[in-house]
Amino acid sequence: MSRRPNPLPRFYRWRTNVLQAPLLLAVTAICATTALLISVVDKKGRAQHRIARFWARSAVRICLAKLKIEGAENFRKFPVAVYASNHTSYMDTPVIFASIPFQFRILAKKELWRWPLIGWYLGRSGQMPIDIENPHATLSSLGGAVKALRAGMPLFVFPEGGRTPNGELRPFLSGAAYLAIRAQVPLVPIALTGVYDLLPMHTRHFYHSKLTLCVGEPIETKGMTVRQNGELTERLRSAIAEMVEQQARTGREVSIPVA
Repeated sequence: MSRRPNPLPRFYRWRTNVLQAPLLLAVTAICATTALLISVVDKKGRAQHRIARFWARSAVRICLAKLKIEGAENFRKFPVAVYASNHTSYMDTPVIFASIPFQFRILAKKELWRWPLIGWYLGRSGQMPIDIENPHATLSSLGGAVKALRAGMPLFVFPEGGRTPNGELRPFLSGAAYLAIRAQVPLVPIALTGVYDLLPMHTRHFYHSKLTLCVGEPIETKGMTVRQNGELTERLRSAIAEMVEQQARTGREVSIPVA
């Protein structure tokens, strides 16, 4: 599993503090403000999603990272699905938005809604907060997410519930599997590699890293019941773990344009 790179740490700190962080903050502020203004007339969040994609691609460029993808054909095998990925860094979200080539909504921890600008965007663009500490609130959030899936909106989830502190894959919560089973839509595993190296949990500085997003074969849920929630969650985690390990062994990657 990936670990934080060590060469030239002083250079990386200088580059982040002087160039990348101020530029990323400015782009975030501009995009969030624009999205908020558009939200007055964009009640469904579609224009705001396009702004989020622009922000995400800009963030990847500002970090001087090369984004690549493997298995992009699996994005469009089904019109509606639950997409689930390992969670390695704050930069995971920009990578996801920059990579998924259609409208979707995310299910994320409610704490993010407290952040200035980001929280406002999340609330006004139709993203879905979930309180993983409160079982009753969690069920309510998942119920709303199931309705969104049945209405034709794909969803994205980080089933680990939070970032990994050391690059290792954490245990999965069952929410992603539950959503897919309840809505009877496929569950699509996604594996991120290199993003932990770019911005690990315990640092505020960007390091040099090549980013790879692997999209696995969709897991069908037709005919499954919520009693198979644990089984499906384990299948999802195994699929993501296998893709992460394959990238570590082979490094085979196929480019996707970020422009």
